[in-house]
Amino acid sequence: MLNGGYAYTTIISSKYHGQALLSHLASLYPHSTSQAWQQKLNNGEVTLNGVTANGSESVTVGQTLVWNRPPWMEPDAPQHFEVLFEDPHLLAVNKPSGLPTLPGGGFMENTLLRLVQKQTPNANPVHRLGRATTGIVLFAKTAQAAAHLFANWNTPKIQKIYRALAQNIAQNDAYEILTPIGLVPHPLIGSVWAASPSGKPSKSLAKVISRGVDPTSTGTTIFDISLHSGRPHQIRIHLASIGHPLVGDPLYGLTGLPLENLPGLSLQTRPGLPGDGGYFLHAQYLKFDHPITGEQINLEADVPSEFSLRE
Repeated sequence: MLNGGYAYTTIISSKYHGQALLSHLASLYPHSTSQAWQQKLNNGEVTLNGVTANGSESVTVGQTLVWNRPPWMEPDAPQHFEVLFEDPHLLAVNKPSGLPTLPGGGFMENTLLRLVQKQTPNANPVHRLGRATTGIVLFAKTAQAAAHLFANWNTPKIQKIYRALAQNIAQNDAYEILTPIGLVPHPLIGSVWAASPSGKPSKSLAKVISRGVDPTSTGTTIFDISLHSGRPHQIRIHLASIGHPLVGDPLYGLTGLPLENLPGLSLQTRPGLPGDGGYFLHAQYLKFDHPITGEQINLEADVPSEFSLRE
């Protein structure tokens, strides 16, 4: 079934002042070529300050650019979730793998946000999990609860523990990982979050739960990871940066860089994208004081059976 389409809206910044609209669209949305964008322009899908554009215009700082994407058939995604906790202020659910938390990457209706809001229209997520990541997603149902949780999310007041299946056998029983995370080049989407010396400070604590010996590989390690910052893809990047990329991760390799950026590595398929799945990562525990009542909330989402089999 087709969705309702979407209007992607941006405001032209001074950085792009004077650039030809066609060139600007191709750089802003690199998933489509200049030729493809010209066809979208010919179809009347793009407006500049409310006027249908043809692509030859020079953009000016402050103008409103809108791409009215026509309805499209979204990729399939699971249509279910488990409620773990609910009261007048909060809703916590267990997200399945393959279901995006928020719209993006071709998904609008097949998202956890849309599914939850069909039942609870005033619920909005306090955070997000990657599409392939499973486990706890916390929603706020009131503005007061949301404000409190947003203010404390990346502080010790909220404890987040993930279960991860990683490549290679860990030599130590615990690791403090401080690898900075920032944007690095990516051939398909311009840039992607990864390990970067000039990135933002980041902190994870990884504890070994078990080790697995596989004669056909270099072995695996199950980690519990506690987050002490909230960078994009932090666990995937941090574990990879210490030599333990997630099993099946199509994006990050050793050192925490995208696979296509690693010296001497030749990819036979297209480079991995942030939304690609195949890895095993689960948001298992969430502990915090209720933002309204002060009661201690301890949430747990059972590890999926497929994950457990790999242990």
